[in-house]
Amino acid sequence: MLLRHTPKEEVKREALTINPAKTCQPIGAMYASLGIHGCLPHSHGSQGCCAYHRSTLTRHYKEPIMAATSSFTEGSSVFGGQANLLQAINTIFTVYNPDIIAVHTTCLSETIGDDVNQIAQKAYDDGKVPEGKYVIHTNTPSYIGSHVTGFSNMTASMAKQLSEHTGRDIDQLNIIPGWVEPADMVEIKRLSAEMGVKIVMFPDTSGVLDAPQTGKHEMYPDGGTTIPELKSTGDSIYTIALGKFASEQAAQAIDSKCKVKYDMLDLPIGISATDRFIEALAKRGGVYVPESITKERGQLIDIVTDMHQYLYNKRVAIFGDPDQLIALTEFLIDLNMRPVYVVSGTPGKYFESRIMEIAGNKVPEIKVKNGSCADAFLLHQWIKNEPVDLLIGNTYGKYIARDEDIPFVRMGFPIVDRIGHSYFPTVGYKGGMRILEKILGVLMDKQDKDAKEEKFELVM
Repeated sequence: MLLRHTPKEEVKREALTINPAKTCQPIGAMYASLGIHGCLPHSHGSQGCCAYHRSTLTRHYKEPIMAATSSFTEGSSVFGGQANLLQAINTIFTVYNPDIIAVHTTCLSETIGDDVNQIAQKAYDDGKVPEGKYVIHTNTPSYIGSHVTGFSNMTASMAKQLSEHTGRDIDQLNIIPGWVEPADMVEIKRLSAEMGVKIVMFPDTSGVLDAPQTGKHEMYPDGGTTIPELKSTGDSIYTIALGKFASEQAAQAIDSKCKVKYDMLDLPIGISATDRFIEALAKRGGVYVPESITKERGQLIDIVTDMHQYLYNKRVAIFGDPDQLIALTEFLIDLNMRPVYVVSGTPGKYFESRIMEIAGNKVPEIKVKNGSCADAFLLHQWIKNEPVDLLIGNTYGKYIARDEDIPFVRMGFPIVDRIGHSYFPTVGYKGGMRILEKILGVLMDKQDKDAKEEKFELVM
C-alpha cells in the first residue's frame, strides 16, 4: 500500500509509532550469533517468533538461516520454559552437533521471567553440554530497544562469557565491527591485513551469510569467529570498537573482565571516519599506513572532486540504524550535501547529540529524531512539508521514494528487494566509492528521466 494518504500536518505523538524505523532485538542477537563459527542460534520463546527472526534475515541475505527454538506452548507460557530449554540443549547437541549454542530470549520468555542464566548453568550441571561445547546466552526483550540493541547484547555476552585472560599478551587487536554486512567485515579484515595488523574480529558473519553455492548444504559454513579466537580476545593488546550503539557494550565487557583497553570509533563509512579507523589501526598496531591504502583514499577524493557539481547542496533524508547514520551524516557533509532529516528507531540520547555535533553550523536546519515515535511516517511528513533531493535507507523507504518521486539509495537493514549489500562493502575507502557511485547513479538517472528532449545529454 502506498502512502499518499500521509498528512502534511504533524500531530504530537507520545505512544503511537507508525512504520517503525527498526525491528526487534532477537533478530540482532540471531545475526550476531551467526558470526561465531559452528554456532546454532536458539530462540527461547514460541516457534512463531523464531520463524519471524529467521525469515527476516533470510529475506535480507538470501541465505538459509539455521536456528532452533524452545517452542513454547500454553503450558510453557504459564509455568516457565526451563524444561523446554533444557530439552532443546540436549537435542541440539545430540542431533545437530554445533560447537556452541547462543540462546536469546523473546518477549514471551522475558515477560514470564525465565532466568536463562540459571537454566544454562543447570544444563552444564546436568551434563547436557558435552565436553568442549558451550552455551552462551543473553536477554533480548523485543519491547525494549531494537535489533541493534539485540546485536549489542549478544556481542557483549560473547565477550563476557568466552573471553579469557591467561596472563600472556598476544600481539593482536580485537575489532568489534558493529552491525555491518559480511562484505564490510571482509573489507575491515582486508584493510587490517594490508597494514600488517593481526586482528581478531567478532562477530564475523563473512563466510557464513555470503557463502558460495557449492551444491551441498553446510549446516555450519567455514566462516565465523572460532571459539579459540574468542577466548584469545582477553589476551589482546587493545580493542577497537566500531559503532557505539552496537559495539561499546562488548568492548566495555572485555575491558572490565580482562583489562583490555579500547578505542570507541564511529563506523568507518566515508572519508573522515575511515581516516580515524586507519589512524587507530596504525597507532594501536604500531605500524605505518601503506601507500596502497593512501592510493585508495586518493581515488575516493578524486571521484568527489570530479563529480562535485552533482552533489553540492543536495538535500538528503536518511533513516535506519544509528551507527550507520552517524557516519553517513558526516560523509554526506564532507561531500557538501545537506542531510536535513535523520531518523532512527533505536533509542539512546547519544544519537542526537552526536548528529548535532557533526552537523554543527554546516547544516543548521537539520531535524533529528530517534527512539519512540521516530518512524517512517514522521520522515514522510517532514519530506512532504519540505522536499529533499535524495532518500537513503532500507527497503521500506521505497514507498516514500515512489510517492514523492525522490531518488532512492538502499542502505541498511533490511534490504529485501535488491542484492549486492552482502557482497560489496560500504565501509572503508572502497566502500565510500560504492556509496558515492550509488548516490551519483540515482541522481543522474533522475536528471536523465526529467530532462527535456533538447537537454538530454550523452555526456554528463
